[in-house]
Amino acid sequence: MESADDVESLKKYNGLYLEIINRYRDYIEEHENLYIAELPKLVKPDEKSVAAFASALTAKMDGYGYDRDFPKAAMAAFAHVNEAIASAVTPVQFWLAPEQTLSLRCGDSFDKAVLLCSLIIALGNPSSRIIIATGDNYRVFLVYFEFNGELTVMDIEAKKSSAFKSKEEILRAYDIKDGESSSAYEFNNKMYIDIA
Repeated sequence: MESADDVESLKKYNGLYLEIINRYRDYIEEHENLYIAELPKLVKPDEKSVAAFASALTAKMDGYGYDRDFPKAAMAAFAHVNEAIASAVTPVQFWLAPEQTLSLRCGDSFDKAVLLCSLIIALGNPSSRIIIATGDNYRVFLVYFEFNGELTVMDIEAKKSSAFKSKEEILRAYDIKDGESSSAYEFNNKMYIDIA
């Protein structure tokens, strides 16, 4: 257990780090900028710690078989992202790689979606994709995958999963549509497309 002195010291360090970040905010954001079409670079199913975590999930299942156990493993990955990864929003736009989100055990909704997509692909399902949609009155961070003819959607912010028959059904359910005040795209480690 931390002493009062340790807690006070941690608060001072956090305040100092926040001052540094705010002072160099413009510089950080300028150099952290990632073109939207480069987002696939962030999804890393083969990264050592991501692959190791996926292997640890399957090792907990007696004689893991993809056809039988993948949905259970995917839900375990989703539960881990929901329960073990704290939500954290930084004062600057900053992209975390999946291994950083795993190591730090925190990230924003975008970071969590990238980690979850990476884990699902590492579990053997390359169909996993991230959908991000923003508009005047909403923002959505979804990870979905196809398995046995059904699409499973994992809503990062609502922390719930749902089954759908088609991507069009997903877009309708989340009210993702073309419009001047909205944007939506999907990506994984192999592709990126605008969807609204």
